[in-house]
Amino acid sequence: MIQRDYLIIGSGIGGASACEGVRQYDKRGSVTLVGAEVAHPYKRWILSKDFLREKNPAAKKLTLLDPQWYDTHKVETRLGTIVTQLNIERRLAVLGNGESIEFNKACLAMGSRPVRPPVAGVSLGNVIYLRTVRDALALREMANLEKTVMIVGGGLLACEAAASLRMMKLKVSLMHRNTTLLNRYIDPETGAWLTEYFAKHGITLLMGESLNGFEGKTVLRNIQTKSGNRVPAGLAVVACGAEPNLDLVRNTPLSGPHGSPVTEYLETEEKGIYAVGDLAFYPDRVMGGVRRQTHWENAREQGLIAGANMTGKKRQRYEQIPYFWTEMFDLHFDFVGDFSMAPTRIDLNGTYTKKRFTARHYQGDRLRGLLLSNQTAREVDAARTELRTALGK
Repeated sequence: MIQRDYLIIGSGIGGASACEGVRQYDKRGSVTLVGAEVAHPYKRWILSKDFLREKNPAAKKLTLLDPQWYDTHKVETRLGTIVTQLNIERRLAVLGNGESIEFNKACLAMGSRPVRPPVAGVSLGNVIYLRTVRDALALREMANLEKTVMIVGGGLLACEAAASLRMMKLKVSLMHRNTTLLNRYIDPETGAWLTEYFAKHGITLLMGESLNGFEGKTVLRNIQTKSGNRVPAGLAVVACGAEPNLDLVRNTPLSGPHGSPVTEYLETEEKGIYAVGDLAFYPDRVMGGVRRQTHWENAREQGLIAGANMTGKKRQRYEQIPYFWTEMFDLHFDFVGDFSMAPTRIDLNGTYTKKRFTARHYQGDRLRGLLLSNQTAREVDAARTELRTALGK
């Protein structure tokens, strides 16, 4: 029986950051990081951006922590394996190779997986779900052979991938069931401008269209829409959202309908077991309510805090303003605040024409978020301060 003080389940940004948090306050406790991917934790967010576009991207661009860091800080890594069973009462984890780890404290950082649409052909060759390094490498390889690609989705990942592939000189089409891009986060007017911007960059848009299925014997040949259209495509990137990887703790108090419920300290109902990143359904002390964030900055900060809290030598609440960013073509957007609800009012400072503006999102008279286009880091920090002041925080 292997015994560890800390077990980190998941080798994404959240898991790696939890290891950092632990080691910041406990230099001696035994730590094991278990992850399904064979690579050490890396910056997943660049897969749809630089990593996809560059022919020979520098390895250091992808690396979060140098692999040597884990050896130097005596963090054991069990990569290319998964935890198949978790016994909460006995504090026991069974690995895919049959080994068992008995732990004192654990952090759930299993992340999320791409949503597969409930249609025919989702497993055909040349249908890519862009989540891992292997997915990005496969997409780049296929893009050398198939010059026509369809993007299914209109969110952050879909738009980033579409822009990158178009910048690689591919013929890109994008299908989205809404009439504007990024409709979950931006107002209709800004969305209409962004959608037109994509069209001007040569992306064929099928807006208001829903996917009905993929056609082909072994590899993709056509894409069917629910309106009856059949669109030829030799390659498809499906970006229809993600769902948390909660199978390991399904039907336990560690799993809920919206994620893994945690306290403001990121601790679950089971004392000594924490959850971070795409899994954590946490009370938002700044914006109010309870939320689950699926962006890497959130996983990074939560991992550091949960790791520190696990040691018992540091006790801190997670109380960050929700934040994420994206880039596509020559646009860089920063989202500061809560964009989960459609705003009742938008105040725009700047112009779409110059691609540099700030859109303030209001619910009634209350400022809830700021969208910044091509602004500086100083202006993003100022937006955080403005929002905290408006909220009385």
